[in-house]
Amino acid sequence: MATFRALMLHEEGGKAVPRIETLDESRLPAGDVTVGIEYSTLNYKDGMILQGIGRLVRNYPHIPGIDFAGTVERSDSPEFKPGDRVILTGWRVGEMHWGGYAEKARVKADWLVPRPAGLGAAQAMAIGTAGFTAMLAVMALERHGLRPGAGDVLVTGSAGGLGSIATALLAQLGHRVVAATGRPELRDYLTGLGAAELIERAVLAGRPARPLDSERWAGAVDAVGGDTLATVLTQLKYRASVAACGLAGGSDLPATVIPFLLRGVNLLGIDSVMCPRDERIEAWRRLARDLPLDRLDRMTRIVPLAALPDLAPKILGGGVRGRIVVDLKA
Repeated sequence: MATFRALMLHEEGGKAVPRIETLDESRLPAGDVTVGIEYSTLNYKDGMILQGIGRLVRNYPHIPGIDFAGTVERSDSPEFKPGDRVILTGWRVGEMHWGGYAEKARVKADWLVPRPAGLGAAQAMAIGTAGFTAMLAVMALERHGLRPGAGDVLVTGSAGGLGSIATALLAQLGHRVVAATGRPELRDYLTGLGAAELIERAVLAGRPARPLDSERWAGAVDAVGGDTLATVLTQLKYRASVAACGLAGGSDLPATVIPFLLRGVNLLGIDSVMCPRDERIEAWRRLARDLPLDRLDRMTRIVPLAALPDLAPKILGGGVRGRIVVDLKA
């Protein structure tokens, strides 16, 4: 039986303890496709899982990693054959099911999507769940009427993985992007991704003083939630929308219904975990077409599997810029 290397989480004394181990392939869970993994990535949720926060993982020992890109090795599904290049994000892989921080995975065929031509495995994971979610947010804003030239489009949490890719995507599509960040030293990084203007995140972080503020945003991608999202709602233009993608600033929403009633604004919830497969395929097609790969490379750092335990607290504390890709062969 073949063996493979994996980062395995154990529960010891109520804490999640990671160790790199060599496992027999017979230990892989049930599924109809076995994938040889080339790259994975580090998302905010991965940081929570590696730190044992939020009880996202209930059964140990466990292999985390909510994303992976690789090549099909064996398949009992007519949809895939050995040699096919595939991507997996979501479906609670890395939470309920063993995930991508390993050299092999066995999953359901329905969870996989083909990797678009022209997109390498490392680039696919530089996008990962963060970039996939950003694309879903842009698509939702477009469905609700956002067009280039409508005005400023706000991206909160702009220096993080989701925010970085949202900034690059929106700028490439012709929007004037305003990036909100608490890290002014990243001005060159964000303008290099296409941001036309930066604002201090503290300007948006206070609880709204009134139910409506001056109209400013033609659209917004929000990865923060909490008071920030409530403030953005008061500043949206008439019939504009904000796509809510995260809760780094809290899960409460201290808002009123006034912006919805008087300006007809839209609050769009973005879920990338259980997103239908046809929409996934379209989002990845759009990413391969619309995301400038030179900007993607600029925001990406590649690390070995062994680096993840030290990086987990950094991504949770806002100390990671852009995207972290995990090389499973390093």
